[in-house]
Amino acid sequence: MRIRAALPALAGAVILTGTLLSTPAEAAGGVTIYHVWFDSPGSDTRSNTSLNGEWVQIKNTSRSAISLKGWVLKDVSNHRYVFKNIKIGAGKYIKVHTGKGSDTASNTYQGRGAYVWNNTSDTATLTRATGSKVDTCSWTTRDPSDKYC
Repeated sequence: MRIRAALPALAGAVILTGTLLSTPAEAAGGVTIYHVWFDSPGSDTRSNTSLNGEWVQIKNTSRSAISLKGWVLKDVSNHRYVFKNIKIGAGKYIKVHTGKGSDTASNTYQGRGAYVWNNTSDTATLTRATGSKVDTCSWTTRDPSDKYC
C-alpha cells in the first residue's frame, strides 16, 4: 500500500531527474513494522504467556543485515523499548514480545509485567537511535486482534 501511493511521485521524479528515487521502505533503511498482535489470545491474565502473546513483528526488506541497536519501538503513551545489540538479517523478521524471555535471532523480549498495546486503538512507532521515524502502524476497534501493516 505504501509503495503504490508513492508510484506517481516516483514516476514524476524519474522523468524530471532521470533517477529513480528509493521507495519508502528503502528510504527507511529497509526496515518496516510488518504485523502487530495487540490483543493476546484468551483472557488478559498478565501471565508471561499472555504478555508474550502481544507482539510487534518487524521486517528487514533490504538485501543486507541491519543493526537495530539503540532503535526505539513505542506506543502512543510512550512505553518505549530500546533495542539491544540486535541485527535483523536480510529479508528476515523479528518479533518484539511484551513479556520476558530469552532473545533469539527471530524473537526479542521487552521484559514487562504489563501490557503495552491498547486493544481499542494505538500506534506502534519505530525510530532509529537518532530519533528519526522509520515506520508506524495504527489500529482501532474495527480491527481484529492483530493488524498487518
